[in-house]
Amino acid sequence: MTAVSSPSPKAKPAPRVLIVDDDVSVTDTFSRMLRLEGYEVWAALSADEGLNLAQTHQPHAVILDLRMPLTSGLQVLRAIRAIPSLTNTPVAIVTGDYYLDEAQSSEITSLGAELRYKPLWLEELVTLAKRLVAVPVQD
Repeated sequence: MTAVSSPSPKAKPAPRVLIVDDDVSVTDTFSRMLRLEGYEVWAALSADEGLNLAQTHQPHAVILDLRMPLTSGLQVLRAIRAIPSLTNTPVAIVTGDYYLDEAQSSEITSLGAELRYKPLWLEELVTLAKRLVAVPVQD
């Protein structure tokens, strides 16, 4: 008697996350932790590189540093929102600055981003990534 195997369920593709931070230790650490959790991760050390990766790979979520040289994370967030395919992509702005003026906080909120403070520990990072990729994105 031969066994009939049922078709295996299609493996769900790994959620795609983009990390943009000018600190290589942050991008390396965040990338390593999220890859261990099963995410497909791209990391950029500059705003321009981050925007190029975002357009190329269409991430399910973006984790973005607020304070970067030349271009702020807020400017990158504005640019992401201007790309039609990324308009609704969940974004978390991460910063070590515990004081943001009201205008910055309001704009971050109005652009639909979540604000988080460094340091992010492993559990916090994983929880944040899970919450971001769980947000339904309209194509």
